[in-house]
Amino acid sequence: MRKLLLVLNLLIFSFCNSQAQKFDFENATIESVGKEIRNGKLTAVELTQIYLKRIDSLNPLVNAMLVINPDAMALARKADLELKAGLDRGKLHGIPVILKDNIDTHDKMPTTAGSRALVESIALNDAFIVKKLRDAGAIILGKANLSEWANFRSSKSSSGWSGLGNQTHNPYKLDCNPCGSSAGSGVAVSSDFCLLAIGTETNGSIVCPANANGVVGFKPTVGLLSRSGIIPISYSQDTPGPMTRNVTDAAIALGFMTGVDTKDSLTKESIGKSYLDYSQFLQKSGLKGKRLGIFQPPLGKMKSVDSLFFKAVDYMKSQGAEVFEIPIIGTKETGRSSFEVLLYEFKDGLNKYFAELPASVKIRSIDDLFTFNASDQTETGIFDQKLIGDAIKKGPITDQAYLDAKAKMHKEMRQEGIDKIMNDLKLDAFIAPTGSPAWKTDWQKGDTFHLGSSSPAAIAGYPNISVPMGFVGELPVNISFFGKAYSEPQLLSIAYAYEQGTLHRKSPKFLK
Repeated sequence: MRKLLLVLNLLIFSFCNSQAQKFDFENATIESVGKEIRNGKLTAVELTQIYLKRIDSLNPLVNAMLVINPDAMALARKADLELKAGLDRGKLHGIPVILKDNIDTHDKMPTTAGSRALVESIALNDAFIVKKLRDAGAIILGKANLSEWANFRSSKSSSGWSGLGNQTHNPYKLDCNPCGSSAGSGVAVSSDFCLLAIGTETNGSIVCPANANGVVGFKPTVGLLSRSGIIPISYSQDTPGPMTRNVTDAAIALGFMTGVDTKDSLTKESIGKSYLDYSQFLQKSGLKGKRLGIFQPPLGKMKSVDSLFFKAVDYMKSQGAEVFEIPIIGTKETGRSSFEVLLYEFKDGLNKYFAELPASVKIRSIDDLFTFNASDQTETGIFDQKLIGDAIKKGPITDQAYLDAKAKMHKEMRQEGIDKIMNDLKLDAFIAPTGSPAWKTDWQKGDTFHLGSSSPAAIAGYPNISVPMGFVGELPVNISFFGKAYSEPQLLSIAYAYEQGTLHRKSPKFLK
């Protein structure tokens, strides 16, 4: 019997290896793979095996994954059986998805935020968006490494490093940084470990790894997608969002995750403003007649990026868009107000999250976390925990200092910033380089953000999509499109038209 099982396993492995060699990773999309599953050329089991084999082969180079879901194959078999029985849950049915490891799953995988303090923390429930993905038939393949505590921890840090997972590497050049706290999610998509990964952003943590790893990252309006069951930094700025290799897949994924969640009051604001299908807004003529404002602070800091950006501008003009220079959005004081809000909300949010963990988890407060880190050489042997300490010193979110800072940042970045400028100039969106090419990872110096454009949309809580714009040497850089609250349809239309007209993305070579 054992010999028979061994022979069967070898045959299955050989078949899946053959399938993996034939699988067109570079051109695969959610729709093309879904079509093959439905016409019998591929099964969800085979697809899952293909991606697991790819992860097994390449993850040692990039270190993007923290854990593989031990139930992945069982979920794939269930997806196949449902389709065979005539139950088709939609375009994500049978599609493997990787989650950033600050997103709760009620299964055999812990949710850790990359921290050794939570290595045994099994969530009591799925996060709201995870339940939505499961309801859509998606297969939760595993969890990706991240900047620990979503990079809100240290006075200096290396993006993609966590005490639990160590350093994630950029697949284009392995000694370079993957950027942003959703580093593992961006690297996983870029490395073709999945068609869809979910990241989270407070300020730049989706769009920056999209930029550094040559993929599409979509940070939606805060409130469009629920944050319940996601380890928080900021109630005012946090949001999950899709990371994919093309705009179409991001649009498809976004619609499956929308919905009102009673555990996240901001989602009520999305009523009448959200859609179940965002792919309906994708138009190759999406640039025609659009009025776009250049967000200028990222410019003039790196000639190679400026050159690519103005080529992008010229292309958009050739497609019928009008482009304008715009006033500065917000001030340094706006940024300081945002940082003050983050400290208050980080303490409040973590304490509430810890309080709802299983009783077996010893970390029950942000103070417990600080104490744990101080006694753990891995956690504080390289990077400090200054931001955790600063947050502990803050009072409750009823403090007037917190309320004033929150009101100030929203007024300056919303009513007097993005909204006013767009209304005055009748703009459809802002455009800017997303960031610089990836820098070399250096634990001594920490991150080197040469330029960035994420703050206006992040502080306002407004949507921002980052799309490949070209290459500086072997390293990719992206362009960002951002705008008013719930302007996702408009941004997707513009970004899709730009993407389809330029097709800048190239697969990574994993250069040493």
